Amino acid sequence: MKTIYDIKTYLRRFGTFIYTGDRIADLELMEVEIREIYKLGIMDTKEFQMAILLLRQEIQASE
Repeated sequence: MKTIYDIKTYLRRFGTFIYTGDRIADLELMEVEIREIYKLGIMDTKEFQMAILLLRQEIQASE
């Protein structure tokens, strides 16, 4: 995963569509969903780390 779009696309594979109208809230919800997918063992560690890094960078840039 290299972009936020990649993360959104990944989440859509599991039927997760996130749009609240608040960019930071959307990013935080994506982080929660990614953590849940990782806890279930569906996502490998490297993908998880990259997704969390991207989301946190985007949240900092949006604040």
